[in-house]
Amino acid sequence: MMQSTILTVDDDEEVRRSMAQALDLAGFATQEFSAPERALDFVNPGFNGAVVTDIRMPGMDGMTLMARIRDIDADIPVILVTGHGDVQLAVKAMREGAYDFVEKPFNAQDFADRVARAVDRRRLVLENRVLRAAAGKRDDVEARLPGRTPVMVDLRYRLRAVAGTDADVLVIGDTGTGKEVLARALHDLSGRATKPFVAINCAALPENLIESELFGHEAGAFPGAIRPRYGKFEHARGGTVLLDEIGSMPLELQAKLLRVIEDRVIARLGSNEPVPLDVRFVATSKVDLEAEVAAGRFRADLFYRLNVVTLRMPSLETRREDVPLLFLALVREAAGRYRRDEVAVPAEIIAEIAQRDWPGNVRELRNAADRFVLGLGLGDDRGSEREASRLADRVAEFEKSIIAGALLAHGGSLRPVYESLGISRKTLYEKMQRHGLDKDAALE
Repeated sequence: MMQSTILTVDDDEEVRRSMAQALDLAGFATQEFSAPERALDFVNPGFNGAVVTDIRMPGMDGMTLMARIRDIDADIPVILVTGHGDVQLAVKAMREGAYDFVEKPFNAQDFADRVARAVDRRRLVLENRVLRAAAGKRDDVEARLPGRTPVMVDLRYRLRAVAGTDADVLVIGDTGTGKEVLARALHDLSGRATKPFVAINCAALPENLIESELFGHEAGAFPGAIRPRYGKFEHARGGTVLLDEIGSMPLELQAKLLRVIEDRVIARLGSNEPVPLDVRFVATSKVDLEAEVAAGRFRADLFYRLNVVTLRMPSLETRREDVPLLFLALVREAAGRYRRDEVAVPAEIIAEIAQRDWPGNVRELRNAADRFVLGLGLGDDRGSEREASRLADRVAEFEKSIIAGALLAHGGSLRPVYESLGISRKTLYEKMQRHGLDKDAALE
């Protein structure tokens, strides 16, 4: 098995240096992070090592980081570094799944010994998984993407076929179907598994910082750029970049992304120096990108560049036979996450689960499994949901009528419409698409 890696997370550079020195003397490979979010890019179910993190940090703290790591793989050992006043908190964290904790200032040898024990435990976990797979148990792909319907069997086959290559992949599927789970599986089954998996939510990128976030910048590139900074693309070198909901990316940025995908080279803002980029791109979309191309909202050349390999995540509606099996798997997962004993699922619950519709797909089903494990039933508040749905329908009809009236009042000219409504051009396009409005049809 390859050498273990220790991820050390602390916003205090001096503490990070002390940890790195102690671990280096003990023969461990380390990676240091001042921000927890960066460390998460290196964590996956195949991660061979341990995570050492301070409890108190600005932004995401150590407890939240531990919870995020446990969501990815509950068997990754997390060691918390505490101040004297945080011992009670550390004890609580141990009950919630932390492997161990050390107090500052720590003894270097004792610290290294605790890390060594954590690494040994992780190594045993990974070796046992390999042995179980060799003994004919379900492999990791089937555990992540369970289902016996032909569409799921075919998806797993296609995933295994493409995962070991460097081909860029487009993942299409409705909201909640598990597109990011599929993307992570592609990364973890590839030769890039030990490198970063960097997820970029294209719908949430701040417009004024998009290029700096993705490409990085040099000092002085713009007001406030005091020091140089890696962008997300450069941070992912050697690994995988997930472009989540790529259909939301602005057109002008799509052109720059196309050049990056074709040339595998970037330049930081404020620099003309090319930076080679060794990454694999996985893009996801809940909308039909061909329709977006036809509507002029997505570049055709970028679509065809991404569309070399396309994997489609089916909705639960198209694989209803899988719902009971999937619910049982999600109950087992939730029981482990909440440290509950094995939870029996009565036959009548399975029957109810099978009969329900799940418009929110796997995400909605997972929430139901969580509630069931916590003793809250299935959260059957469908009556209130229907009332909320009726209200949402009425609001949507009102919004549609306002937009249609504005289109009619301005003769189908879009600029005065979105200016009078106080929304952006992009938002107007999205709302027109959602309501099935066409500027010419509105005039008829």
